Amino acid sequence: MTPPDLEVRPAEVDPHAYVAGNSVVQTAPLVPEIKLHLADERAPLWNKTQRDLWDDGIVLPYWAFAWAGGQALARLLLDEPERVHGKRVLDFASGSAISGIAAKLSGATHVLAADIDPLAAVAAQMNADANDIALDTSTDDLVGESLADFDVIIAGDICYEQSVAERVRDWLGDEAQAGREVLIGDPGRTFLPRKDLEPVIGYGVKSSRELDDTDVRNARVWRFAAN
Repeated sequence: MTPPDLEVRPAEVDPHAYVAGNSVVQTAPLVPEIKLHLADERAPLWNKTQRDLWDDGIVLPYWAFAWAGGQALARLLLDEPERVHGKRVLDFASGSAISGIAAKLSGATHVLAADIDPLAAVAAQMNADANDIALDTSTDDLVGESLADFDVIIAGDICYEQSVAERVRDWLGDEAQAGREVLIGDPGRTFLPRKDLEPVIGYGVKSSRELDDTDVRNARVWRFAAN
């Protein structure tokens, strides 16, 4: 999250050049089928501090990493394409859009990758191009909005802060009650609203100690229960 003394401001960089210059096209451990622009030790972004990013006008680059929850969702959709085949899918808080790309590769008719970070939208489009698929992007804050235009909502690693988890819990729960499939990929974060969820499947996801302080994260896909 942004330090309290630093204001988020518009990026002062060319977004396509920034993503390309601070990432390396590669695959994630659990989803080798999908190519992504990701940061690693070969990319300058890897060693930038949060204040360095702010000096560039950049918020924390969640788009530059294949988080375990997103990988778990993508793996599920690639292995069970019937979950999204022929359906309209929202990839909420999409980051790199790994899950949305998996949905499109699995036969979704339309995928919207939504993330309030403008650089994430650019990265999502560049990642879609790298995988020869098309998806739409949005930087609108969709929380609280009706998702009636979608059949399936997917979201990876959205419960990293209590305020974020609380903000989306009732909204996504209401969408599940309205008949939409809502799937959450999560690596065991504290603020996940487990009482509202049903487990679907779990995976061991190879991780980086620089990101997670562990070599493997146990990521699980959950489904919002529709009572």
